[in-house]
Amino acid sequence: MGTLRLARVGVAFLLLALGACSIFPTSGPASIDVRSGHSAADSLPFAFVQITPKVLEVLAQSAPRFYTTYKSTRRVRGGPHELRFGIGDVLTITLFEAGAGGLFIPLEAGVRPGNFVTLPPQAVDNKGNISVPYAGTIRAAGRTAVELQAAIVDALKDRALEPQAIVTLTDQRASSISVLGEGVGSVRFQLSASGERILDAITRAGLQAPGADLWVMMERKGHRETIPFGALVYDPANNIYLQPRDTIYIYRQPQTFLAFGATGRQGQFAFEAWRISLAEATAKAGGLIDSQADPGSVFIYRGETREVAKLLGIETSQFSGPIIPVIYNLNLRDPAGYFLATTFEMRNKDVIYISNAVSVDTAKFLNHLRLIIATAQDPINYALGVYSLKSAIQGTGAATSIILGGSGGSP
Repeated sequence: MGTLRLARVGVAFLLLALGACSIFPTSGPASIDVRSGHSAADSLPFAFVQITPKVLEVLAQSAPRFYTTYKSTRRVRGGPHELRFGIGDVLTITLFEAGAGGLFIPLEAGVRPGNFVTLPPQAVDNKGNISVPYAGTIRAAGRTAVELQAAIVDALKDRALEPQAIVTLTDQRASSISVLGEGVGSVRFQLSASGERILDAITRAGLQAPGADLWVMMERKGHRETIPFGALVYDPANNIYLQPRDTIYIYRQPQTFLAFGATGRQGQFAFEAWRISLAEATAKAGGLIDSQADPGSVFIYRGETREVAKLLGIETSQFSGPIIPVIYNLNLRDPAGYFLATTFEMRNKDVIYISNAVSVDTAKFLNHLRLIIATAQDPINYALGVYSLKSAIQGTGAATSIILGGSGGSP
């Protein structure tokens, strides 16, 4: 019975210690609260995801990339875009006939080399059309040179002698691309017919001193995507072909992450590279404190898009808005956890939090309990000291008798 009573007292003491941990100073939530989703009624809900190889695969596939965001629909994926005429382009049209006496070559002119006539240059009007004598208004916008030539010949075939047409782009105005931002100024130039990639355009704009903190944002048809400049260099698939009216914006913003909890150093840390892994980030923050950290409670706070959250298996109906708060957990007690840490890529503004071990919070409780006992004992020790001093002055053993329950001399 004595052993059972002692066990019950020990369990009660442990529960009291764990329950009292919430009143003690700490750098963040307890791991049990993070795992259970425990939070105040009015706080922000979040999703909890354990880092596994499957999770890493989903995150790798959903990372921002130009070649997945801007897929070519006109030609083979990744190929150069066909130049098509647009409003404002200036065209020169040359018409050929098989012989004199046709629509454009008078009979009295006889046979002359080429039997052709060149029309004055004209711009594609606001409706996207051009005008060809005896053919009328012909649609030019959205067509290639070959397609426009075929349309002109088709309009003249019943009136001219075996007509042929050659369309030349005299002044290209509709197929321009823009590059602007830090280090390049603001540059606008025409897209070449041979095709131009993003790095070609940036080089043409005269980028100065590229670095790890450089970002490239591209806008196409109202959609924007942003990646680090290093992703263009080290992942060539991102260096896609440009299309007319694409806009490239370049800016500098150091990538940083925050580290809190049982780390060697707490604070804000710069990537100092275009990408780093969780293992590298943890090392930058001084690693885990051996006497304080719980290796199984390494948490990464991040906002994920609703699409990525669904791929991770998160029930998104309880969340509002396009961004879902997610807390990832990595267990470094597992030896294989370090392989996962080297694969998990950090993102700008991620937060790393490493929770204290349960024993640390228990030790805080014991120290607090010891402080309470010592505080309660101080008045007793003070009173005993007073009685002892008084007895010593009077030369009696009154204080000793009182302490021992005896009947010594009166005070």
